[in-house]
Amino acid sequence: MKTSLLTAALSIFIAYSTLAQGFKLQQNHETGIYKSGEKILVTAILNRKTNDSLLVKIWKNNDQLFLKSGILPSKDTVEILATTLKEPCSLRIEVSQKENKQLIGLIVDPYKLQPGTEYPRNLKKYWDQEKAALKALRMDVKSTKVDAKEPGLVCFDTEINCIGPKPARGYFAKPENAKAKSLPIVLLVHAAGVKGSWCRSEIANATNYAKKGALCFDLNAHGMLIGQPDEYYNNLESGELKDYYIRGLDSRNDLYFRGMYLRLIRTLDYLTQQPEWDGKRIVVIGESQGGGQALAAAGLDQRVSLAVAIVPAMCDWGGTLINRKGGWPQPFEKKGNKDEMKKVLPYFDTAHLLKFSKATILVEIGLVDNTCPSTSIYAAINQAKGKKLIYPVTYREHTWPTAEQRATDWDKNVFNPRNDFIDNYLK
Repeated sequence: MKTSLLTAALSIFIAYSTLAQGFKLQQNHETGIYKSGEKILVTAILNRKTNDSLLVKIWKNNDQLFLKSGILPSKDTVEILATTLKEPCSLRIEVSQKENKQLIGLIVDPYKLQPGTEYPRNLKKYWDQEKAALKALRMDVKSTKVDAKEPGLVCFDTEINCIGPKPARGYFAKPENAKAKSLPIVLLVHAAGVKGSWCRSEIANATNYAKKGALCFDLNAHGMLIGQPDEYYNNLESGELKDYYIRGLDSRNDLYFRGMYLRLIRTLDYLTQQPEWDGKRIVVIGESQGGGQALAAAGLDQRVSLAVAIVPAMCDWGGTLINRKGGWPQPFEKKGNKDEMKKVLPYFDTAHLLKFSKATILVEIGLVDNTCPSTSIYAAINQAKGKKLIYPVTYREHTWPTAEQRATDWDKNVFNPRNDFIDNYLK
């Protein structure tokens, strides 16, 4: 009875929301993926008669104004855009009517997109040296058992020394009394920021995958202490870690992402030493900055077998240099010596690191994402050699889809299939 009531209430909410919006955007390819020269048709379907104009703004490659116009509807179906495009690019289409606004995105020839910077000839040598220095550092692990709050599981507050200069810190959980060589590894990595719940390692994150039969490490991006009062994280965000993502843009040793990537490798070194690891499966999962870390891990560590990257950052920073918006944090848009930055940033750009990867890559791409543009992600994953499972979402911005989008489409077609794939992979 309760389920029926909830379903009815949700249906009413969706119907009301759609009516309140006044119109719905659609395109001739539901996926938002087009080939060069193929007709692109975007229309607005009106839910009611109106005398209010539709204001249309369209951006090419996220930040180039492609079209701006006003349309006074004369019928129920309004043509917003009809065109063809010859080169690989994206379009971000915004249509508003009074206080109502909707977005829809598309991309042309995404599999032809390439990085905006040249591949550094000695990139492999550089990272081989970094990994050799990491390996030469005798591993020192500090581990304190904490309450897993789940029967049959154990969990530890874990710190692993690392060069770069912070240690790797997080919660490590696993099934109690698991057999040797029986479990996969899951490494969870976090989105940008310092003090938010999405930035911190949590016991529940680690135990969630441990319950599914995995060795799970929930790694925070910064090597910061875990389980601390809010004041600790607030102080870090306003002090030591303020604007961390644009530090050292003209220095390989000082670039902040160097330490972040080294902590990924160090944590995987630790996890692969666990006797319960099956020796085959290593899954790295993250969103935004975490998605970028997942791709970096797949590129830098050949042991990674599956990278799950949700609207990933750190992709094709050099897109900015060739008339496309680069991936977060758009370093080439920041102040600094661009010539020196060109000598540094390609060594940490997943668009180049993924040349080393043979892992399966599962990626979700928001086709109206202005933080981690679709073109930047495709330019990166196009370099990987392994299997790719790609979920382009025409209405997804960088944030999660709305309740209506989740209820009508996203959960069914993206969120649930992704989680089902991961769960089946771990069985």
